Amino acid sequence: MKRTIRDADCSDKTVLVRVDFNVPLDPITGQISDDTRIFASLPTIRYLQQNNCKIILCSHFDRPKGKIVKEMRMFPVAKRLNALLGQETIYVRETIGDVVREAANEMAPRDVMVLENVRFYGAEEANEIAFCRSLASLADIYVNDAFSTSHRDHASISGIADFLPSYAGFQMEKELRNLSAALDDPARPMAAIMGGAKIVDKINLLQNMFEKLDLLVVGGGMAMIFFSALGYSVGEGPIDEESVNIAKSILQLAKENNTEVILPTDVVVADSFSIDSKYKTVSLTELKDKGFVMDIGPETLKLFISKLNNCKTIVWNGPMGVFEFEQFSNGTRGLAEAVANIKNVTSIVGGGSTAEAINKLGLVNAVTHISTGGGASLEFLEGKDLIGVSKIPDVDVVDL
Repeated sequence: MKRTIRDADCSDKTVLVRVDFNVPLDPITGQISDDTRIFASLPTIRYLQQNNCKIILCSHFDRPKGKIVKEMRMFPVAKRLNALLGQETIYVRETIGDVVREAANEMAPRDVMVLENVRFYGAEEANEIAFCRSLASLADIYVNDAFSTSHRDHASISGIADFLPSYAGFQMEKELRNLSAALDDPARPMAAIMGGAKIVDKINLLQNMFEKLDLLVVGGGMAMIFFSALGYSVGEGPIDEESVNIAKSILQLAKENNTEVILPTDVVVADSFSIDSKYKTVSLTELKDKGFVMDIGPETLKLFISKLNNCKTIVWNGPMGVFEFEQFSNGTRGLAEAVANIKNVTSIVGGGSTAEAINKLGLVNAVTHISTGGGASLEFLEGKDLIGVSKIPDVDVVDL
């Protein structure tokens, strides 16, 4: 068990918190369209405020690749945080250096400072020691509350932990507790719902889970890959040979582990991949090489729900269709609503586009836990060690 800020003597200390405020912006208005990750940081921030800490928040935003990009500054995030916290934060347009140090020295207890985009500095992703030292010089304690980026060997994630006493924040603790429960001792029967389009991202996860997996439900573009592996026509979506071979290996693993695999029986097919395309629902046997599969059909939704109703643990990664288009969101919405109504089930959504879909559809309360991590969630469920997590000492470790 990793030690958390509850285990730290943090009263009246300056605390540097690595958060993940890499939130999406509306392409038209430039406003934050989903503040889930900002909201997730509030319990840690408020706990530190209750302990009279000075709180310095460090995050990346998008991929500036070591350069200053005006559109990727942290100002919109700081502004949203002001509203969520109900107080003015201190926003500085640098991450290290004299300006930041002076601003930190002028902070009062309970103040919150937002540093500039840490990836404006190439030294962040290179994990340069001098950059780690500069960040560490700002604080007495380091808290990692950015599970979603903890698979990155970057200065503000892993390197800084070599220079400050390090602890997990409450969001990090929540992620580790819920995801570990799904891996270590899940209540059975256990199901995995796999959707989206990239099967390559899921193979290691499934290999790690198959011994405990009773049911594998496959929707979204991934289902078309499985159909191709079984010799069916699958529409016009691009499917490569590597993906088909992976699908075949997953089907073989399922057979070896007595895991039931459930595929769609009907799908929604559109003339083109666009929001205003004509579309219709067809059975699997009617599916041709023309058209784009955009969602699972109503009979498939009923089938999936009937199979999941008896499950006690559900891990979900990938939407059932092109949920960004309202007319193709029925499968994802219907499945989420159904999962919410299953009694005594632990349901975990594995971040990335699945979490985005659940949030967009207003179904956050439909599942037990929505991970803030995309790639990090996948790697954790694959059984990999995340460098940022491994740098947090266990609860019984005492700093020298």
